[in-house]
Amino acid sequence: MSKIAIIQRPPVLLDRAATLARAVQSVAEAAAAGASLVVLPELYIPGYPSWIWRLAAGRDGALMGQLHGLLLANAVDVSGDDLQGLYQAARRHGVSIVCGINECERRQGGGTLYNSVVVIGPRGELLNRHRKLMPTNPERMVHGPGDAAGLRAVDTPVGRLGTLICWENYMPLARYALYADGVEVYVAPTYDSGESWITTLRHIALEGRCWVLGSGTLLRGSDIPEDFPGREQLFADPDEWINGGDSLVVDPTGRLVAGPLHREEGILYAEIDVARVAPARRTLDVSGHYARADIFELQVRRTPACSLRQIDG
Repeated sequence: MSKIAIIQRPPVLLDRAATLARAVQSVAEAAAAGASLVVLPELYIPGYPSWIWRLAAGRDGALMGQLHGLLLANAVDVSGDDLQGLYQAARRHGVSIVCGINECERRQGGGTLYNSVVVIGPRGELLNRHRKLMPTNPERMVHGPGDAAGLRAVDTPVGRLGTLICWENYMPLARYALYADGVEVYVAPTYDSGESWITTLRHIALEGRCWVLGSGTLLRGSDIPEDFPGREQLFADPDEWINGGDSLVVDPTGRLVAGPLHREEGILYAEIDVARVAPARRTLDVSGHYARADIFELQVRRTPACSLRQIDG
């Protein structure tokens, strides 16, 4: 059995250093409660660009450009030291961490942002970085499309872990790529919420016969910083729930075992047992005896993986 923790707290929007500090504090709190895996939301550092759902590219181009510039300046370059605080926290507390980031390649002079998620091991090592394959709707004005370098599961102390981000989870072949790679703990950081999303994650647990951890985004009008450009235009109501979170945990039979944590700031805890995965696949193993390899074949074109950085003690 392993205790996992899903952090459902807002970022300090557009402030990488302050959001990283908040993440490190949450990791320490979860580790003190006995968690061995800590999950943070989609694009947590330095926050999901919620404004894209409220601005028009032509009409609001100047404001959109200003916000994009701030997002890019506070994005994470995985090849540098931007995540040093999380690496150190993982090593200090002996926990694995999954965290969503706005990723850039600053050292290569790139201006493209990626919707990415990193998996950090308990020795402070970067185990994987996955870039969202297809940004959804207005997200395409912010993030470039990802690749399959990180479309895989990796071994962690809590089990073989893989991630798909938000509406990637509606891509059957992307899900299957993780199933075929032996995923046992399936992590879905997301900006989505509500009953349809909860139903989706329960279906994935049933389909893949794996543990599913849904990490939702929590954001209220009062969480928007006072100096946020266009705050009065975009987020005038401090009592508005911009996103209600709905973090949850589903077992390999599709049963909700924790959450959804709705419109509530905090940490969602659950005990998971990956030993339940293999018996659940006795009746349905979609990448095994149910795959019908004589009829179907999956081919994943993985580009060369990024240079994953080992953080030494």
